[in-house]
Amino acid sequence: MLVKNWNPRRMIASGMFVAAMMAAPFVGAMSVRAQDVTQEKVVIAHRGASGYLPEHTLPAKALAYGMGADYIEQDVVLSKDGVPVILHDIHLDTTTDVATKFPDRKREDGRYYVIDFTLAELKSLTVTERFKADTGKQVYEDRFPGDFGMFKIPTLEEEIKLIQGLNRSTGRDVGIYPEIKDPAFHRAEGQDISKTVITVLEQWGYNNPASNAFVQCFDWAETKRIRNELKYQGKMVQLLGENRWGAPEGTDYDYLKSAEGVVEMATVVDGIGPWLPQVIEGLSANGTAIMTPTLIAAQRAQLLVHPYTLRADQLPKWAGDMDIALKAIFDDAGINGIFTDFPDQAVQFLANNPAS
Repeated sequence: MLVKNWNPRRMIASGMFVAAMMAAPFVGAMSVRAQDVTQEKVVIAHRGASGYLPEHTLPAKALAYGMGADYIEQDVVLSKDGVPVILHDIHLDTTTDVATKFPDRKREDGRYYVIDFTLAELKSLTVTERFKADTGKQVYEDRFPGDFGMFKIPTLEEEIKLIQGLNRSTGRDVGIYPEIKDPAFHRAEGQDISKTVITVLEQWGYNNPASNAFVQCFDWAETKRIRNELKYQGKMVQLLGENRWGAPEGTDYDYLKSAEGVVEMATVVDGIGPWLPQVIEGLSANGTAIMTPTLIAAQRAQLLVHPYTLRADQLPKWAGDMDIALKAIFDDAGINGIFTDFPDQAVQFLANNPAS
């Protein structure tokens, strides 16, 4: 069911950039894909074009598509009735009005869990820009106004339909990049999120190495299970965090970042998704990126490297602007792709720097 006969030159020449038209009120419409410039460097829209519209809403995904992203990310959690829905967290209280609509449904810890709500109930909620649950203050103050509530929670299938539909109407082949969220939590709640998500992906044609999709997960034991027990044949990425953040059982990020860990990951996955400081320490005296041993080991192991997350409104301390950061990532460090809330800026950088 995947659309593969895309022709970006024909698409650009004929003006068939449907989602870019949706983007026009917010930013300048883009008509150049990162992959039009080089097949080796890709732009991954982190939760969609989340720097401009509330994360993981269908308008944010359409906007990212129009901006020229090569891949669009989906964080996947399960509803009470086992439907994969797109939300970054297993909780609802920092991006929706759940506390207002269902005030009595929080658990003892004061949080509202996605898995406690049916799909119908989730669809009744309004999604807004991310805010702090304790204060109600918007996390990124200069982003889309938090009191403009007009968005809904999409399902994984709805988002796949949107992207595949745009692929058909534009002639492009934008990929998906689903993350399986907290499989241990879901298992404790009686649900197998990995099996459910993989089933949906296979139904929609994302079932082999040529499929334009990456499946990502922070849980190393679960990544191995998906590959070896569930027999998933598509491309996979192991996400890397820090042990101090609270690693899943069976996952030691310090080990995975080591040369030995990288070699082991290379036997299972196609790439890694590290936190950006895990691959670039900063800039040297001459202004070039200082590469970490983890990045060097990953490149030696021929793993793809797709770090997270580059934000124009929350840049690394060593980067004065997005172009400095993107030059370090793509030119100096030779990294294959970047997760960013601002896909238009990464696409434009690659268009302006075709040698990157």
